[in-house]
Order: sequence, then C-alpha cells, then structure tokens
Amino acid sequence: MTDTPGKTRTTRRPDCVTQLRMGNTVLTVSGYFKQDTTDTAADKMAKVLEAESCCQQRPSA
Repeated sequence: MTDTPGKTRTTRRPDCVTQLRMGNTVLTVSGYFKQDTTDTAADKMAKVLEAESCCQQRPSA
C-alpha cells in the first residue's frame, strides 16, 4: 500500500453560504468562486435566472 500525501489547502472563507432548515436538520452549503474570476455573485445569479426563464414552459389556457 502506498502513502498518498494529503492535499495542501489554504484556509479560505466561502464566498457564499446558504442554510436551509428541514425539520430538525439544518443543511449548510458553502460556495466558492474562482479566485481570478471577474464575475460577481450578482452576475452569476443573473445568468442563472435568465437561463431558467428561457426554459420554463407556460401553462396552456
């Protein structure tokens, strides 16, 4: 068996944190953006909303 060296990680705070409570359980999701990106969180969310609005089907009347 070979020893695999652990990954060296720098301590970095997440760029966004979301918590969702489901009963007695709290789910916490931490998000990280690339360090050299030029997009802001608002830019990324705008892209997500635009993509979702294009794909939604309208109910028939």
